[in-house]
Amino acid sequence: MIWRSGTQFLGQLVTWGSTFLVIRILSPQDYGLFAMTQVVLALLNMLNGYGLASAVIQRPHVDKRLERQLFGLLVLLNFGLGLAQVLMAPLAAAYFRQPIVADLLRVQALLYIATPFIAFPYALLARSMDFKGQAQANLASATLGAIVSLIGAFSGWGVWTLIAAPMALFWSRAVIMTWLARSLMWPSFDFRGAGDVVRFGGLMATSQLFWFLQSQADVFVAGRHLDPHTLGLYTTALFLTQVFVAKFLPTLNDVAFSAYARIQDDAAAMGAAFAKSSRIVMVAAMPFYAGLAVTAEPLVHVVLGEKWLEAAPLVRVLAIAMPFMTLQTLFAPATNARGLPGIAARLGAVGGILLPIAFVMGVQFGVTGLTIAWVSVWPLYLAITARRSLREVGLTAPALARAIAPPVLAGLAMAAIVALVDAGLPPLTPVSRLAILVAAGALAYGGWLALFARATLGELIAFVRRRD
Repeated sequence: MIWRSGTQFLGQLVTWGSTFLVIRILSPQDYGLFAMTQVVLALLNMLNGYGLASAVIQRPHVDKRLERQLFGLLVLLNFGLGLAQVLMAPLAAAYFRQPIVADLLRVQALLYIATPFIAFPYALLARSMDFKGQAQANLASATLGAIVSLIGAFSGWGVWTLIAAPMALFWSRAVIMTWLARSLMWPSFDFRGAGDVVRFGGLMATSQLFWFLQSQADVFVAGRHLDPHTLGLYTTALFLTQVFVAKFLPTLNDVAFSAYARIQDDAAAMGAAFAKSSRIVMVAAMPFYAGLAVTAEPLVHVVLGEKWLEAAPLVRVLAIAMPFMTLQTLFAPATNARGLPGIAARLGAVGGILLPIAFVMGVQFGVTGLTIAWVSVWPLYLAITARRSLREVGLTAPALARAIAPPVLAGLAMAAIVALVDAGLPPLTPVSRLAILVAAGALAYGGWLALFARATLGELIAFVRRRD
């Protein structure tokens, strides 16, 4: 996890540096158009075969024949998805009433050709718990993607900047991952004997398909009701509030899945590991989300620029929903590692029903109603997920509540203190105001943990030092 999260952090520093600079250069309309294309990509990417790779990671024994079959499945799936996206491009452009969306989607279809050369070596490296190689590839590709995004932004490419950067990132990652894993081989299209892998991967894909309904339903609905400018404000606010859950949490969950798979038959060890990982994740997540909620205005002003100030109220509301989303996302790797992907698939179906309904209702009240829908649904969705999953991971609801109580209470206390400090400040520049509030928040959060949650603080320090 240190390899994955450490280099992920470095990679994200590089990516964020370029991303926030690019955001200041491009317009909300550019991000609105890009978000429309991501609905199609997110839908098709649910079928790109990463679930098959997870099946190989989870399987106790894998031979060369199965490896070639997996590679063949990935090639077949992704080449077909690329063709499907080209054919769907005009339909998507007509739905969103934006002709340029078709051209953007046709070019992005090239991403699917690179996917087999990422997913296959990923599976081989993850099986051997070799996250160092993955980390090196991710860092190098993230750096190249950042460079391309800056070149595009400063060269006036507009929305095409957002297409070129992922293209550079995907293709460079494919080359480096394949080289590190030494995974280049002839694919096999004879799939006899791979039925259990296909079934496991199918259930994982079903779960991911429902995740698409959860994560893209808002843009799918809003794209018909909001103009590209307003949609760009919303998606950028969502990007800012989801930085932790979208950028850091998948890395931790990748490691957790492989680790849980090794102790899947020991219920007590699973329960203890899940409680500990939830607590550590929330220690990192709570100050981020609470801080976003109380510093949204100066933060948006400083990080994104004055033209994005309309997004600040949206950030403030969305940040409230993110702790619930973060905790809910931790369950799937644990139940999948137990060989029970059907649980995540069924829970995904629940979310795939609840969230779209909430977004359809919320968008009737504009972009603010869309953000309120997030706050309304995610606590309920988390409760349903916990009720169904806790028994399978060897933990009770009271035990989980006790595990995460210290960081949650510390985050709430920090938010209250920062809000009081902000109310007492004289008129300041956005940079000065933000610096004071961040310092106050850090002192408040750290002080609360030191006074009232020393055991949690000690556990975190020991974890970082690799002594626990």
